[in-house]
Amino acid sequence: MQINRRFLSLCLAVVGLLSLATPVVAQSVNRAAIDELNTQLLYVALPLTLFVELTLVYAIYRFRNNDDPSPTVDDPGLEITWTAATAVILVFVGVSGFFVMTNPYLTPTAMADTGDPAANAATAGDELIVEVDAYQWGWSFHYPDANVTTRDRLVIPADRDVRFVMSSRDVIHSLYVPDLGIKQDVFPGTETVARTHATETGEYRLYCTELCGDGHARMHGAVVVLNETAYGDWQDRRSAA
Repeated sequence: MQINRRFLSLCLAVVGLLSLATPVVAQSVNRAAIDELNTQLLYVALPLTLFVELTLVYAIYRFRNNDDPSPTVDDPGLEITWTAATAVILVFVGVSGFFVMTNPYLTPTAMADTGDPAANAATAGDELIVEVDAYQWGWSFHYPDANVTTRDRLVIPADRDVRFVMSSRDVIHSLYVPDLGIKQDVFPGTETVARTHATETGEYRLYCTELCGDGHARMHGAVVVLNETAYGDWQDRRSAA
C-alpha cells in the first residue's frame, strides 16, 4: 500500500510538471521555436525518467533480500527492443533539433534563397537593418534608414523582421537577449548576423555573454519593442534631434 501511494504521488508530480511544460506566449519567433523544442524534448524526457526511476525502485524493493543472486538470463528480444526504442528517440531528438537549428531566425545563413532575385530583394527590403557596434564595454546601435544612433538601448518594431549586422571594435563579445531568443557572438574585424521577429511589445534586457574584460559585468542594455506607429514616432523624433 505504501508503494502504491508513492507511485501515485510520483505520477501526480509528473502530471504537474507536464502541465507546466507548456510555455507562456513567446515574445518573438526565435523564442517560440526554442520553447517549442524544449517542450517536445520535455515530453519525451519525463516519461523516460519516470520509467527508469520506477524500474530502479522496483528492483531495489523486489530484490532487497536476495542473498544468492543469479546471473541475468540473455534475452535477445528485449535487447533488440530497447536498442530500437533508443534509436527512435535519438532520431526524434535529432530531427526536432535540426528543424530548429535551420530556422532562419536562429541561423540566419540557413535562410533559403528563392532563386528569384526580385523576390529575394523584396524580402530583404522588408527587413529593418540595425548595425550593431560592440566595444569595451557597451553597445552602439545604428539605423541606416533614418541615420539614427543609440547607445545601450535598442529600439525595434514589433511584427517586423529585424536583421542585426554586428562587428566589434576590440575583442569578442556576444549579444544575448534571452526574452527574444537572440544570441550571437560578435567578432573584431568581421561581420556576423542575427535576426529576430518580435511579437510582443515591451522592454527586455540585453547582455554580453562573452567574457570581454574587467568591465564585462557592466556591458548590458535594454531592448524596447514598440508597435509600428510608436516606432515610427520614435524614429521621427530621433531623426529630428
